[in-house]
Amino acid sequence: MTQDQNLLNGSVPQKLIQFAFPLFLANLLQALYNVVDMLVVGKIVGKIGLAAISNASMLCFIINSLCIGLTMGGSVLVAQYKGAGDQKGQRDTIGMLFLLSLVASVVVTILGLTVYESLFRALDVPAEAYPDACGYMEIICWGTVFVFGYNTVCSILKGLGDSKTPLFFVGTATILNVLLDVLLVGPCSMGTAGAAWATITAQGISFVGSLAYLKRHQLSVSFRKIEFCWEILLSILKVGLPTATQMVVVNTAYLLVTGMLNPFGTSVAAASGVGLKINTFAGMHCWAIGQAITAMVGQCMGAGQIRRARQVVRSGLLLNLAVTAAVVVTVQFLAEPLICLFDSTSPEVIRVGVLYLRLCCGVNSLVYAAMYTLDSFAIGVGAAHVAMVNALLDAVVVRLPVAWLLAFSLSMGFPGIYLGQALSPILPALVGFIYFRSRVWERKTLVREPSREGSRNK
Repeated sequence: MTQDQNLLNGSVPQKLIQFAFPLFLANLLQALYNVVDMLVVGKIVGKIGLAAISNASMLCFIINSLCIGLTMGGSVLVAQYKGAGDQKGQRDTIGMLFLLSLVASVVVTILGLTVYESLFRALDVPAEAYPDACGYMEIICWGTVFVFGYNTVCSILKGLGDSKTPLFFVGTATILNVLLDVLLVGPCSMGTAGAAWATITAQGISFVGSLAYLKRHQLSVSFRKIEFCWEILLSILKVGLPTATQMVVVNTAYLLVTGMLNPFGTSVAAASGVGLKINTFAGMHCWAIGQAITAMVGQCMGAGQIRRARQVVRSGLLLNLAVTAAVVVTVQFLAEPLICLFDSTSPEVIRVGVLYLRLCCGVNSLVYAAMYTLDSFAIGVGAAHVAMVNALLDAVVVRLPVAWLLAFSLSMGFPGIYLGQALSPILPALVGFIYFRSRVWERKTLVREPSREGSRNK
């Protein structure tokens, strides 16, 4: 493996930062897709457009969660085969991951087109925003294959230890998305539909470019002959399905929380959507460090370097907590100007948006950073079921019931929903810490035994 891709030697904190920083920039740029949509639509269409995209983006997050979760299984398996030095294992995993992603994208597209209208009605999307939300969502659903394809390529590259190349393609897609957003929503007067077309066009171009790069520069990749392998497929699904379930559960919880907020009016729906977007940006570093931890732990487990895997988790936790503390202070200090970036004309949207950030981007963010660090470690060792259980604890045990209790049973209104969200990561963080300390994970591996012995040079 090249020095850039070798995560098994050298200073753990240095490798972690070097690997995580391009991922942070890539995640940041990728998150700009929806945020740019909201910024442009908010300025041109107004709060009705904001409310429409706020609701539609929740369903987009669920689709992205399925995609990222399933492809994560391939990323972890590629990382473990990389650590074990098994090139055949890498090739087999890459081929099966592409087949799985193709089938999954078709299924998700059909499901998305089937359910989005009834789902928006069930969520009580404001009547004036409902047509725009449906129009936006229909276009996004047709672009699902690009989302799956691009994330498949990125997952493979991350598993191989390359976090820099995805940054280039995300940057290209983001620039295209911004230019197309301004053109289609503004001069072309396509409204929220224009924002959706801008997004899927940028994603499609990014996918084609990243696929061409993968075929040209990664010698372990070949599409001429993909051999179906049940063992590889099951190993991918062993991590991918629980990870996808984890992410879908969390984002479904956000979707249901959005449904709880909609009855409080368009201003609250718009402000909550804006607050969530800002909070999403505030958590970008958590996801990047988590992805780096998953890849590094995966390679360590494949190579049998248990002590280094423990060092990766400890260093990652300290780094995540330190950066999160700095981000939280910044967001709290700039809360009102940040909300005004999206809507500076509605005092109610500004007031509610600032309240969202006060409650949902505070001390609780430190607990979230710890939870995500430990979940990422569990996925890296192949114990994605731990992260899935934590997602259920977060959403089903804490977030939804507590939010409902505070908002409606105790008559706190929408601030009670915000508090329910703020309290949700505490229990999962505790469970993740207990699993790490148990050391049960030290005996786990996804790679086939032959790869650890005689297949290192295949």
